[in-house]
Amino acid sequence: MPLTTEQRMLIEMRVANESPSTATAYLLWIFLWFVSAHRFYLGRPGSAILQILCYFIVIGFVWVLIDAFLIPGMIRDKQDEIRRRLELEALR
Repeated sequence: MPLTTEQRMLIEMRVANESPSTATAYLLWIFLWFVSAHRFYLGRPGSAILQILCYFIVIGFVWVLIDAFLIPGMIRDKQDEIRRRLELEALR
C-alpha cells in the first residue's frame, strides 16, 4: 500500500528535523579535522578511524581536503537513510 501525501509530508518534516546540520559538519571539519569529527558526526565511524590512521601519511591530509566536497553528499545519504527508516515505520 503506497504512502499518502500526508504521510510523505510528515516524513519529510521529520527528515528535515533529524538530519545532520551542514553547518555543524563543516565547523567540525574546519576545527576538528585531525580527529575526523565530521565523519563521526555524519555516522561514518569506520572511515573516520581509517582517515585518522591515514593522517600519519600524506594521503590523509589530501583526504580531509576532499571531504570538503563530500560533506553535502554524506548529508544527503544520511537524509535518505532517515527517510527509508521513516517510510518503513509508516507502512507498519
